[in-house]
Amino acid sequence: MGDLIKKLRDLTGAGFVDCKKALEASNNNIDEAIQWLQKNGAAKAVKKQNNIAAEGIVAVAKNDQKAIIYEVNCQTDFVAMNEDFKKLVASIGVILLSNNFSNDNFLQCVDPISKKTIEELTVEATAKIGEKISLRRLNLIERKEGINVGAYSHFDGKKAALFIAKGGTDDKLKGIAMHIVAMNPEYINEQQVPANIIQDLKDKFANSPALNGKPDKIKESILAGMLRKELSNNVLTEQEYVVESGKTVAQYLKEINATELEMIRYEVGEGIEKVEVDFASEVAAQMKK
Repeated sequence: MGDLIKKLRDLTGAGFVDCKKALEASNNNIDEAIQWLQKNGAAKAVKKQNNIAAEGIVAVAKNDQKAIIYEVNCQTDFVAMNEDFKKLVASIGVILLSNNFSNDNFLQCVDPISKKTIEELTVEATAKIGEKISLRRLNLIERKEGINVGAYSHFDGKKAALFIAKGGTDDKLKGIAMHIVAMNPEYINEQQVPANIIQDLKDKFANSPALNGKPDKIKESILAGMLRKELSNNVLTEQEYVVESGKTVAQYLKEINATELEMIRYEVGEGIEKVEVDFASEVAAQMKK
């Protein structure tokens, strides 16, 4: 039976105990054992769908037609570092690029090789790995003439960004995507900042001691400088470009003849309420069972 278990594990990637149970339930018939594993694995995966998966990887993928930023979640950082999980995340990017889809049906994108949907692949991964695996969200950018996309995913897989602009090149815009990951600006330019916030800042600076005794023209210049400095905390184009110090992002965009259109930044687990787990207690409880 040992050889059959090894063969079944090689074919399915399932664990030793599950393969042994499958063969016992199918009278050592490999084909029936595979069906047993698929059936029971799917059932286990369904039970895990209500689990909270707040770890994982955010990634980017692009070709000449589209650019995508997406997040694949699991339950623990340990699994997020697993090579099988990383391969799944990469393959999902390839599948998304090879399918036409909308934001409400991306789970039905089909892998051209296995012919399985992303939903089916994540259910299989859930059964195999033992944690809830899900493609939680994505943003799709359809590329049009003259529109270029800088894409960057940080080496640890925890943060990623897309920067979309008219003009420039993908390579030159990648640095701005890196900047967005590092600096996390809230607005892309001053025009996006709500008018009431701008007015509140102007009112705040109007009483600054730095303006005392200054001519009106000098006051205007000082106020403008104060406003730019404050905006640089949250406005992309006003920030110093981290890739090339000594210039703002706006100055860099002008150099490469590009106009900012949109930025998208993902961080793993955003918007998910994480549950703190006492692993020692959890293991003790499992041992009692």
